[in-house]
Amino acid sequence: MLSSQSSPPGAGSDVGSGWAAFGSRSGRGVVECVDLHADPGALERGGLWFVVADFEGAERGGRARAWRFAESGPPPAPRAWRGPRPDRWRSSSDQQEYEAAVSTVRARVRSGDVYQVNVCRVLSAELSPEGSEPSAAALAHRLAQGNPAPYAGAIHVPAGSGVDPVWVVSASPELFLRLDQGIVTSGPIKGTATTAAGLSAKDRAENVMITDLVRNDLQRICEPGTVGVDRLLAVEQHPGLVHLVSTVSGALRPSASPWSDVLAATMPPASVSGAPKRAALGIVDELETEPRGPYCGAVGWVDADQGAAELAVGIRTFWWSDGVLRFGTGAGITWGSDPRAEWEETELKARRLVALASGAECDP
Repeated sequence: MLSSQSSPPGAGSDVGSGWAAFGSRSGRGVVECVDLHADPGALERGGLWFVVADFEGAERGGRARAWRFAESGPPPAPRAWRGPRPDRWRSSSDQQEYEAAVSTVRARVRSGDVYQVNVCRVLSAELSPEGSEPSAAALAHRLAQGNPAPYAGAIHVPAGSGVDPVWVVSASPELFLRLDQGIVTSGPIKGTATTAAGLSAKDRAENVMITDLVRNDLQRICEPGTVGVDRLLAVEQHPGLVHLVSTVSGALRPSASPWSDVLAATMPPASVSGAPKRAALGIVDELETEPRGPYCGAVGWVDADQGAAELAVGIRTFWWSDGVLRFGTGAGITWGSDPRAEWEETELKARRLVALASGAECDP
């Protein structure tokens, strides 16, 4: 787990051979990185792997990679986090553009093309520390203090390590896939409000719709008759908001190749795509002006030796590259959507985390 103990400014370092920590698993000293689009079987050959898969997929220019580390161990002691100023963040879509996108999706629902589409925007701010990369450990520590999340984690392999670099920090509340003793479980989130009383009939209908889509995805890789909804429309409390969460599980077919088949059947995650998934992805490509990257993809770990895994949907997730820190936010759009309310939902989801990332220092 990420440490919750404070450290003096300047303590620790993220540079060197890299590290990763998601849930109960951690690693230090990167050994290799594999391209999962080219070699998904790498996750079945043994070892503990940390995964970051983009939302877009190979056919849409996205990447899916996994890193193996030499040893387990905690992340480096966090330095003070110094993020962008609050007024430096820019959005890939402003309010007028986003509300217009919501109206477009409603028209496509009315015409029968889709039932639901998740429409997102990417916030970005320049962040170029002198002489080094920003401290992923520091941001992870700050989020763990200010916005604890059940599927939080981070991975940082710096440039110059000899393998593909990566910088991702997530405070995800959503389980994408868990594999344990042959059982695959997913926990789609749909429905967000500041309090349980604020959850609407639209939220509940949307959750049921996406839960059914997840059930259909899992049926492609699970034994017939084993896929079921274990929990429907449960209310979960998270910092500053509540979510509706359902749980779907099934027994993985013995003939299924655990990761080549599983990823092909389930990526991108249903809750951040739409229904039907293929049609929804086409509309996402039409409306969104910037790739989502790790946001709305998959982040987490795969233990090939134990036949176990825990991957989160990459929401509430920051990623850094080329001197820019990014964060995504979005909402599920149905016929019952109000454009202004959907914009406000994206603001609600981003507000607390962007404020934490904009802090000058990591408070004790």
